[in-house]
Amino acid sequence: MISRGPRRWARWLAGAAVAAVAVIVGGTFVYIHFISGPAPAPLTLHATTGASQSAAPAGASAPAGASAPAGSLAGTWKPGAGSTVGYRVQEVLFGQNNTAVGRTGSITGGITIRGTTVTAGTFTVQMAAITSDQSQRDAQFRGRIMNTSAYPTGTLTLTRPMRLAPVPAVGTVKTFSASGNLTLHGHTRPVTFKLSAERTASQIEISGSIPVLFANWDIPNPGFGSAVTTQNHGELEFLLKLARS
Repeated sequence: MISRGPRRWARWLAGAAVAAVAVIVGGTFVYIHFISGPAPAPLTLHATTGASQSAAPAGASAPAGASAPAGSLAGTWKPGAGSTVGYRVQEVLFGQNNTAVGRTGSITGGITIRGTTVTAGTFTVQMAAITSDQSQRDAQFRGRIMNTSAYPTGTLTLTRPMRLAPVPAVGTVKTFSASGNLTLHGHTRPVTFKLSAERTASQIEISGSIPVLFANWDIPNPGFGSAVTTQNHGELEFLLKLARS
């Protein structure tokens, strides 16, 4: 007579494995959707007037009602309180779709404006200061992914002047195209991206995002085994609140 013991153990182990997977997936679903909550919204401007306009061609006259406020823009402008830079990456965590977001306000640098043209601009971020809602994710980010001990900073330097004229009125958002060199993980690559800018009573606020294909900067894929998988790219997003220095 064949013993049923081994078969019972096999069925028990299979059932335990299924139950464990269910607990992990179900627990992850509950955490993402009910405990952790939705990911932070993308960094954007909130125009005080609700108006917006695209960058006008060089030499074009300003639209009616969009004249520049009194006071020159010329000078040096640096990041102030509320400035934020970070990443946004789509991931699958134990079968559940999730948006990973990490951010920091540790930003230095600024832009130089002569007349109505941005003639220079450089911003540097302390990479180890970027945090998300998961300490394990942050440890991976600082360690094997970005290796912040070897590459402590990320830098964006503009490589072409940006003409601001016609300068929009306070509270009006205007869109520009920018070109620069982005340095991440010890590698520098040229980037071109759109940004939105708004002049307030005392600041210049800028927001935008830059697509980052990880392989172009030799950044390891953030995925971790089969438990956490990610796309092969992400976004570097920013909201800069610049004050005259």
